[in-house]
Amino acid sequence: MSTSSSVRAAQYKMSTFIFLYFFTWSSSFGLYALWLSQKVGLDSITIGSVFAINGVFAVVLKPVYGYIMDKIGMSKWLLYFVCAISALMAPFFALVYQPLLQSHAMAGIIIGALYLSLGWYAGVAASESYADRFSRLYGLEFGRIRMWGSLGWAMAASVSGLLFNFTPLANFLLSSGTSVLMLLVLISLKIGDEQLRNNSVISANKIVFADVLMLLKNRKFWMFSLYVAGVAWMMFIAEQQFPRYFVSFFATKEQGNAWYGYLSTVQSGMEFVMMMFIPWLVNHYGAKRGLLFCGCVVGARLIASGLTSDPIVISIIKPFYGVEIALLLISVFKYIAEHFHRRVNATMYLLGYQAMIYVGSIVVAPPAGYLYDRIGFEHTYLLMGCCALIFTLISAFTLSRCQSTRDVSRPFAPALDTAPVEPAKH
Repeated sequence: MSTSSSVRAAQYKMSTFIFLYFFTWSSSFGLYALWLSQKVGLDSITIGSVFAINGVFAVVLKPVYGYIMDKIGMSKWLLYFVCAISALMAPFFALVYQPLLQSHAMAGIIIGALYLSLGWYAGVAASESYADRFSRLYGLEFGRIRMWGSLGWAMAASVSGLLFNFTPLANFLLSSGTSVLMLLVLISLKIGDEQLRNNSVISANKIVFADVLMLLKNRKFWMFSLYVAGVAWMMFIAEQQFPRYFVSFFATKEQGNAWYGYLSTVQSGMEFVMMMFIPWLVNHYGAKRGLLFCGCVVGARLIASGLTSDPIVISIIKPFYGVEIALLLISVFKYIAEHFHRRVNATMYLLGYQAMIYVGSIVVAPPAGYLYDRIGFEHTYLLMGCCALIFTLISAFTLSRCQSTRDVSRPFAPALDTAPVEPAKH
């Protein structure tokens, strides 16, 4: 096989893996909040607690997955494990998770949090980190690989609402079936020897725990985490129970569920398109400006969601979450690649970004659930939107400057405290 053919084959297989991964989890997890509410029968506060405990496990497991990823480089055995966990979705949800939530709620919440973290919360982060490395090894844009995940989510979302109204078991069976296909594609994926030789993506000296400690002492780590706390927390926590708010705009729950599925398809389609074009935008203006622009979009969408009472308007607002996802992911990966050493690349992504997101689930999700019941979704979203805008303004001064093609005529000379920091030596 020629070099160009082998590169295309590897790209197609990586894209197919990402497509199937997101299809698998969209089929079931996209309607997770509705399942907890309508099928299991949990109230807002309990659902908030479910997400909070899910967040605890995610915070613990994401850095572990990140450390393993940095340790094993382009080895795929961690992703094999994630595929196996995903394949167990139907029996787990039907025979273990739902019965436990209804009879022994706390045991069900804890066991469910462990399963979801291994397969989705930490699993998706490991998959995206692997795809980012793959893209840079082959000289590709991450967005051109990750966009197929958006398409997979969209295609599953187009039928998930209808399947859910029939029986949630159909969603879980579909997820388990596609997980097997995902595993087969991953097994067939081979990384070229040429890409693995003398590359600038995988460090020859593997990560050690001292590198993690050095990362935690890095000022840029905490300034980046501040952005995540103020913007990404609001973005993701608002989305956790957004399906319940959205459904309330319609005459029946069934109608709302179906429309939510349709618009989730539109949202993922918008995310798919944005993944193609936003890399150019972020390259042109720089990763820092991409993060700030994302914060503005998050704040505006949440405030608009709180101000409307019209089902048509909320339906127009909903797909803009796809724009936010594309902006955030591409800007985050480019920011990390520019400002953090390649030895800790996956650890930084899973600890500084992914784990920090789920610290928000621990800290903010239960109070958000309380506010939904006490002051309503509308006023809670207004508060969240204002918070996102305030932290975006703060981050304009605290995030480190990034290179951009727009400023190519001006020399890029980062200050000492914003230059990439070399982790601990061995």
